[in-house]
Amino acid sequence: MTDNAYQDRVDRFARMLMQQAAWPAAVVVAANILAPLAASARGAFETLPAAVALSITAASAVAVLALSALLVFDALLFRLMASHDEEASGGAAVDDMLARMRLKPLPSTTRTLDDRMTGTRRLLFKQRVVFGLFLAMLFAAGFWAPR
Repeated sequence: MTDNAYQDRVDRFARMLMQQAAWPAAVVVAANILAPLAASARGAFETLPAAVALSITAASAVAVLALSALLVFDALLFRLMASHDEEASGGAAVDDMLARMRLKPLPSTTRTLDDRMTGTRRLLFKQRVVFGLFLAMLFAAGFWAPR
């Protein structure tokens, strides 16, 4: 992009977020296409533990997809920040965009890039936890399904 270290750092972070949002969502979508076919063929809905595990799997799948969408939105906001030459002007542009979308009120001071990245990393951690729950319940449903 440019030789500006700030822009390169933000651009790398946005690229990483897009990747981290895409692959769990792809796994969830693929599993939700294939799992019901295997579950109905094996009679997985006949046992209560398997039905509960599949219900938790479905709920966690929705959560993974929602968190992935939030990560994509954050990645786009970081790309907006990277389009500015300075951290302060990029942060102000993001704050202005969020205020105009009525998602957040306009803050009195602009948050630093590190603070924004920390908040997004917390969101990424939540996505990983819910994705782990999704995988665990998917395997549990297969374990409890009749043979």
